[in-house]
Amino acid sequence: MKFIFPQNYKFTTKILGIIDYQTALLNMIWGGLIFLIVNLIFTSLNLKIFIFIILVFPMLIFSIVGINGENLINVILYMSKFIIKPKLLFYTK
Repeated sequence: MKFIFPQNYKFTTKILGIIDYQTALLNMIWGGLIFLIVNLIFTSLNLKIFIFIILVFPMLIFSIVGINGENLINVILYMSKFIIKPKLLFYTK
């Protein structure tokens, strides 16, 4: 069986077909940073777990669901460019 892919098809490798490697690395760095900060500030285990879930899971869910299959890092870059120069990005697209 032969598969024909168009030339403009963008093939990206993903972990378990869900999340790409750059976004997974970003999520791991974010989770590790939040884990370290929460362990330094709070002493109660229940509070540590609650704060960790509140800060990490929304970004994890957002990276899995995504915006039309876009990479999370690209979305963050587009949003930051738009915040800095909204008229330039709005009129060029």
